[in-house]
Amino acid sequence: MRDTISSNTPIYILNDGRVITGTMVWYSVVCMREVWLLSRDITSDQDDPLLDIGRAIHESMYSYVNKKEIALDGIKIDMIIDSSKDRIVCEIKSSSKHIKASSMQLLYYLYRLEELGIHATGSIMIPKEKKRIKIMLTDSNKKEVENQLSIIKTIIDMDKPPKAEFIPYCRRCAYRYFCWSA
Repeated sequence: MRDTISSNTPIYILNDGRVITGTMVWYSVVCMREVWLLSRDITSDQDDPLLDIGRAIHESMYSYVNKKEIALDGIKIDMIIDSSKDRIVCEIKSSSKHIKASSMQLLYYLYRLEELGIHATGSIMIPKEKKRIKIMLTDSNKKEVENQLSIIKTIIDMDKPPKAEFIPYCRRCAYRYFCWSA
């Protein structure tokens, strides 16, 4: 890929000018091959039943809350709860199985918002499990986010995808036929 980015460009901007997405950040914790595929616009099986379940949860849960969904370049925040005391950025997930990936994704959102001067805390909401996990952006995990973004950029700059390595997540992955059909 062509390097057209200057040294003062934010770390989440790729060499070709695109923005690292929240989905890429989530995938990067689970499987770097997915990051590479997504960066090439190779989409997963959109008819996968597990994706349908996730979509249904997003549409039906927390309908009692006045949702304030927000989209910025590269990120789509599920819900913002804005009270007189707090601003909470919420990420709704179908399970806590990939909590580390969900946490990194939410930290990335908080990182990007802070850059815009918007200070908030985060909450991963898992309605099926009746869980809320509080996430706060600190100096320490800002460095984690920046490190993850650097890793993502390295993967995306590769000419070929990382070698497929079977992990338990592969059984339920919407890319599984792409990686394992040969």
